[in-house]
Amino acid sequence: MSKARELEKRLERTEQQLQLVQRISRLMIRETPLDETLSSIVSMVVEFMECDSCLLYLLERNELVLKASNTAHPSIMSKVRLALTEGLTGWVARERRLLAISREAYTDPRFKFFSDLPEDTYEAFLSAPIISRRGIEGVINVQHRNLHPHSGFEMELLTTVGEQIGCLRLLDQTARSGDVLVGSGGSRSGAI
Repeated sequence: MSKARELEKRLERTEQQLQLVQRISRLMIRETPLDETLSSIVSMVVEFMECDSCLLYLLERNELVLKASNTAHPSIMSKVRLALTEGLTGWVARERRLLAISREAYTDPRFKFFSDLPEDTYEAFLSAPIISRRGIEGVINVQHRNLHPHSGFEMELLTTVGEQIGCLRLLDQTARSGDVLVGSGGSRSGAI
């Protein structure tokens, strides 16, 4: 591939990433229930990353609870729960670190199998913590059925999406509690 063509492809990919981040930002300001927003974000991530699965877990009472998925799991949504000590997802939350496994993720000693989730047999696994200024809010996982080396672009993008979801969750919880956000300069920025 010529240098010019390679640069064109990188620019195109960067533009797509920017579009995804912009679309998620626009979702964040809508008055839509959090569950619907999370489902929309998962769908966008699947479309952009061309993955086979995206699962989103939020931290509730010290457990990671499955809240959104691109595959139909209505019977187990919110029933799949992980302690922070369980599975690859728990490791990502506990360590607050990105995890990328390009093949045979299910053989990793940290892996926890759920018989209700067919995604547990997929080869490649990319996972990022969902974080806010409060700390860990959850984890977002992207999986491919086949071997898939994750690019730096994919890792950076999923990290950014995790940060956006963390901010969204913080805003949602603040709005529901009626709290007032205080900016870094110490001035009140108003009720959310």
